[in-house]
Amino acid sequence: MIDYEPFWKTIKERGVTTYALINKHGISSATINRMKKGGGISTMKIDDFCRILNCRVEDIIKYVAE
Repeated sequence: MIDYEPFWKTIKERGVTTYALINKHGISSATINRMKKGGGISTMKIDDFCRILNCRVEDIIKYVAE
């Protein structure tokens, strides 16, 4: 299972809000809501987050065995 816990930690450390991601960087609120609920997002969105936050994939998602 993919877990987005690193994403929430990374945006907090970087001082970036979900509001800024949506309004400044053009990330859809639906994407943020899917992540909050543990749903899937595309690799393009992961790439966008890495570019926006200047981080690695591991700072956005992690795999957790069920």
